[in-house]
Amino acid sequence: MAKDGPSKVEEIKRASRGLRGRLAEELAAPDDGFGPESVQLLKFHGSYQQYDRDSATERKTRGLDKDIQFMIRLRIPGGKISTEQYLALDEIAGRFANGTIRITTRQTVQFHGVIKSDLKSTMRAINDALIVTFGACGDVVRNVTTNPAPIDDEIHRRMDRDAALLSGALLPATRSYYEIWLDEEKVSEGPEPDALYGAVYLPRKFKIGIATPDDNTVDVLTNDLAILPSFRGDVLQGYTIAVGGGLGTTHNKPETYPRVATPVAFAGPDDLVKIAKAVVAVQRDHGNRSDRRRARLKYLVDEKGLPWFKAQLEKEFGAPLADPPPLPRFQVKNHMGWHPQGDGAWYLGLHVPNGRIADRPGWRLRTAIRDALGKFPIRPVFMTTQDLILADVPEDARQALEDFLLAHGVAPGDSVSKTRAASMACPALPTCGLALTEAERVQPAVLDMLERLMARHGIDGERMSVRITGCPNGCARPFVGDIGFVGRMPGHYAVFVGGDFEGTRINQKLYDRVAYDDIEGLFDRLFALYARERRAHEGFGDFCHRTGTAALQAHLTEVSGSPEAARL
Repeated sequence: MAKDGPSKVEEIKRASRGLRGRLAEELAAPDDGFGPESVQLLKFHGSYQQYDRDSATERKTRGLDKDIQFMIRLRIPGGKISTEQYLALDEIAGRFANGTIRITTRQTVQFHGVIKSDLKSTMRAINDALIVTFGACGDVVRNVTTNPAPIDDEIHRRMDRDAALLSGALLPATRSYYEIWLDEEKVSEGPEPDALYGAVYLPRKFKIGIATPDDNTVDVLTNDLAILPSFRGDVLQGYTIAVGGGLGTTHNKPETYPRVATPVAFAGPDDLVKIAKAVVAVQRDHGNRSDRRRARLKYLVDEKGLPWFKAQLEKEFGAPLADPPPLPRFQVKNHMGWHPQGDGAWYLGLHVPNGRIADRPGWRLRTAIRDALGKFPIRPVFMTTQDLILADVPEDARQALEDFLLAHGVAPGDSVSKTRAASMACPALPTCGLALTEAERVQPAVLDMLERLMARHGIDGERMSVRITGCPNGCARPFVGDIGFVGRMPGHYAVFVGGDFEGTRINQKLYDRVAYDDIEGLFDRLFALYARERRAHEGFGDFCHRTGTAALQAHLTEVSGSPEAARL
């Protein structure tokens, strides 16, 4: 433990009696929200207390309290759910939430706008659909992500099984969730013994991704624990274990930074749960519990070094571990549009802007999906790109399904540009309390602007990953995109360039405070330079990485005529 002692959150966890605290009592109280300690514990149960920031100022002038609302996040390993489960979630969205289902970058979904008096009913309805929210947030292992493609082969089936296996094996042991939300009879006041998490759980959130290098749709190296299964034909040979990924930072705190995971060991095909628990245990016992800004696994790996980490990992694992093989080159497949599943059926990838499944004039996506699931023998799959797959489409139903969707204004995913299909944005305002500026609500305009510029400079056939977040926590993974916009202050963004489309390289900050209205001028000049000086088949992020931020800034200064103009 750090010499400064545990943080306030650590004290709350330790005194919580297995994440119970006063949640049950405060849930039953007539107040609109929870107290600060319960707000921290509520996260472990899958919910964040928020408020409508759009109305906050106006309500304050009228002498009213904030409009308290709750976000609820689900735990859906690998993004795979049944048709019946999705239809239940759609009903919950209309009954308890704001009428939308939001696909997250962690391959699950969130409900927004739930009020406290409906919180328990919403949790119960989710559990009635055989889905939990427990462990979707908080200082535990969160939703496990993996390749979304519903391909009928042993490789894809194995990754789906592994995601579900790890999700179940890494849940906390406490029964507090079931007591508070589902009225399970108390066996004791807790806390129950938990061999994995102990009494204070992890120092910070912990993310796991599983992917094969031929499809890094999940940005696997951005996870605390990245698992890369190795196959010979259809036979699993084992898993490359990489540790220390994570993207959250804090502005003006250089001791915080994004990082991609580093390979540390190779584990056998029967050791997946054992090695995952060992990595979690090292973070549990040695992670920073004093400074939450420095509490993620990536900082432990860098502070102690990879040899030290592997030694601790072998100690927890109980045996020596083989060194990892070199990482192969990664690829990212485009899952938009029609693709064969290998079993005679097809899957259809649909682009969902911002991941927000909603009905809007001329584009009734929520209705289209709900009605299609009732009309066709298909099932949904959530993607870490915030998109949706409709799987198991019979050959003879393809055209009928496509026509049905088009009648609702929903076009197949391959009708959108490569750049738009690779874009992501976090919710930001008005719901997220951490947002410094807009993300989801400005994404359509930002993409329209970038695509106009790409067409102007003759590069509209290129693919670029564009990520927008309202703060530096990195929920939409802006630090590994070709282009990253990170909320800096109201109406301003830090602009990052130089990541690679394959998700294996951290990009670099080009400018720190760019006004929203100045983004177009900046990228007009950048795209002109890229179009003129790129190499054959060189992506925009690769070009920026090769050129370097200093040279890019020098060029922008020269074009603009003054450093002040170039710095916007």
